Amino acid sequence: MSQPSADADRAVAEQVARARAAQRRFEHAGQDTLDTAAAAAAWAIMEPQRNRLLAELAVRDTGLGNASDKFTKNYRKTPGLMRDLDGVVTTGVVARDEAKGIIEIARAIGVVAAITPSTNPAATPANKIINALKCGNAVIVAPSPKGHSTCARLIGFVHEQFAKAGLDPDLVQMLPAPIDKAATATLMKQCDLVVATGSQSNVRMAYTSGTPAFGVGAGNVAAIVTALADPDAAARKIALSKTFDNATSCSSENSVVIEAPIYERMLEALKRQGGALLDDEQKARLQATMWRDGKLSARCTARLAEEIAREAGLADIAAREPRFLMVEETGYGAGCPFSGEKLAPVLAVYRAREIDEAVRIVEGIYRYMGAGHSVGVHGAGDALAVTLGTQLPVARVIVDQAHCIATGGSFENGLPFSLSMGCGTWGRNNFSTNLNFRQYMNITRVVLPIAEHVPEVDALFEAYFCKVGR
Repeated sequence: MSQPSADADRAVAEQVARARAAQRRFEHAGQDTLDTAAAAAAWAIMEPQRNRLLAELAVRDTGLGNASDKFTKNYRKTPGLMRDLDGVVTTGVVARDEAKGIIEIARAIGVVAAITPSTNPAATPANKIINALKCGNAVIVAPSPKGHSTCARLIGFVHEQFAKAGLDPDLVQMLPAPIDKAATATLMKQCDLVVATGSQSNVRMAYTSGTPAFGVGAGNVAAIVTALADPDAAARKIALSKTFDNATSCSSENSVVIEAPIYERMLEALKRQGGALLDDEQKARLQATMWRDGKLSARCTARLAEEIAREAGLADIAAREPRFLMVEETGYGAGCPFSGEKLAPVLAVYRAREIDEAVRIVEGIYRYMGAGHSVGVHGAGDALAVTLGTQLPVARVIVDQAHCIATGGSFENGLPFSLSMGCGTWGRNNFSTNLNFRQYMNITRVVLPIAEHVPEVDALFEAYFCKVGR
């Protein structure tokens, strides 16, 4: 990693100092002011003309995804987050437990460093800014170099709303261009909390910065289609998730594991949804194009399936204007790169004799990449869904839903709206929830005296003594 110059180090320190001064005034301004700040940041990205401009700018400057889906993502995620935050108390007394004599007080953290990816250069910063402000914090965003211009425009819009509301613009800042790892590392060390979304190198840097950090794990979602699934319904949801924003989401399916009795019907259903199944020769050509020297090539990242096929020299496939490409796979690991995350509308398809083998295949995939994130399942009852949640190294089991739409919160499920999914210790993370406002606050506990109650030892160990004796 390059070392920051003295000037760059000083510039970051000055930003943090301004943010800290603004935050100290802001955190004690009361819930109404915190709510107003969060709403101002939300409206900055939600207003349709601004939303459209940010979506188009993101695609123009990063070359990733498509503007229509980014517009939709911004428009759904932000009101979803505001729904989650509506009426939530995030400052002062938030809970009382009379029996235990505990009073809980929500406290701000301070200055948050928000590390954000090029795949979502507006939506992810907005989500983190809103959560941080709701809890009385200031935030400094470190965008990806490609996403810098989009993030800068977003923060300009936030400042315009702040001016109307009489709020201090130093509460929301961004590292100045050119963005580099040295400046980002300096910000991480000087702030009070790091929330990191994006590459695993950024997440590791956050965890080793010396500052408390929340970082996300690698995506590589697999979905299981059981013999009881409706092939057409499952294919519609998988196709939507696989193609949304050209598969920029870490929650987009990378593999689908299909039980044998439904395998052929499911393949046909996927083809009806615009999937193109490649033969062995076509698969080899696609693999050679997508991976160079064992590394995923940026030439295929978040591009249309038709463009990827053309890049791989598959003119016949490209001429069919497919929505996504499919390759049949049997293995997993570095020698089978299609078993990993592709960040492209390309889907690996596995056949499983029965559900136990499907689980073993998913376990193998996650040993290679993606442990901790999520698994999708179509055609499962509650019992099977719970079994998957018990056996697989995942923080979420998404049942009968379009995975990338559902995992980050949806109006059709109860998960918090977020663009950052914790993957637990399986994914080398320290949390397994969707990143939400709770990660942006401290809790102080007032501890009052209560009547003493000391349990009897025999009562505590009664079950143990009955089972094995004293």
